[in-house]
Amino acid sequence: MSNLRTDLVGKVWPAPELDPVDQFDRLPDSVLLLILNKIRDVKVLGRCCVVSRRFQSIVPQVDNVVVKVDCIISDDDASSSSSCVLSSDKYSRNVFSAFVRVFVGGIVKPFQALGHFLGPKRPPLSPSSSSAFCGVDDAAAAAGVTHHSPTQVLRNFSDIRSLRIELPNGELGIGDAVLLKWRADFGSTLDRCVILGSSSITSDEESSSTSSSGGAGDDSGGVPEPFCTNGALKLRVVWTISSLIAASARHYLLHPIIADHQTLNSLVLTDADGQGVLCMNREQLDELRAKPLSASAASKRTLMPALNMRLWYAQHLELPDGVVLKGATLVAIRPSDQTSAKKESSDGSWVSKAFEEPYCTAAELLLKKRTYCLEMNSF
Repeated sequence: MSNLRTDLVGKVWPAPELDPVDQFDRLPDSVLLLILNKIRDVKVLGRCCVVSRRFQSIVPQVDNVVVKVDCIISDDDASSSSSCVLSSDKYSRNVFSAFVRVFVGGIVKPFQALGHFLGPKRPPLSPSSSSAFCGVDDAAAAAGVTHHSPTQVLRNFSDIRSLRIELPNGELGIGDAVLLKWRADFGSTLDRCVILGSSSITSDEESSSTSSSGGAGDDSGGVPEPFCTNGALKLRVVWTISSLIAASARHYLLHPIIADHQTLNSLVLTDADGQGVLCMNREQLDELRAKPLSASAASKRTLMPALNMRLWYAQHLELPDGVVLKGATLVAIRPSDQTSAKKESSDGSWVSKAFEEPYCTAAELLLKKRTYCLEMNSF
């Protein structure tokens, strides 16, 4: 009876035939490389390296890479197992206090820490380990092992063409209700920068009970009086200078990565908060390699040239989705000595298209307001 039961089980659930051939082995290297290029995340690619010798040999050929920085390690706290710099809560709401903190605490120290993390001075990595690609594995992180430098990690890739680096948070400490976004394009120095800010973001229902102004006073021929007298203009100056310093510090720290990867066609350095985006295309990358970097070694950032700025302002800006920006401000910045050819090649929609929706619409609406021109010396 037992023999009969065994025979019946074998017929209903036949034993699976073991296929000694790995299905991935049937794929050519070119197809496997296409699959790995869809992954992009450097940590996942690092784990792929330990799958097989074949994967380990193909991963370095991936040309589309994303590096997500988990935390920024401060020089002051390097000996501590939890040494992430998160200084966004340390900023005062007072304009002048915020100004001092932005220049002394909010920019210099976080970017010195970022330089410590992105810098090339790291112990040699083992090419056979996944941590050589992913920065640090989960077990090492739990044990408090120091994170590897993205500069060193990226040296394991031989043909990067598109690179995106994401910081854990923006550098500028602002209140939860404040909107501040910037986008900067760099070559050897700043090519252009767009900044969008708002003192508060509310819904249409909330704003209707507190304000009946639709921003009509913005086009009266001069700067609105409250804008000059209540500290709003000073705050916008702080936003502008702080954003430019943040952008120039990011640009300075990218130089060793750009020097190591001659095949780069596109480079983006952004943050998880969506506060700032630095972009470089192939032409701008080649320009940086060809021209020496004008840098301030003391502050570890690229020097800013003399700048021309155009500013648009609305006390009350209502967007189609019902969101209302109070004190909405748009600033477009270019170097004063930029050639006319460069200006003509990107004039038109570069200001409004610097941001995604709904902020693209906000920029388009602000561009219809009166334009104010400003100038800034090199710093």
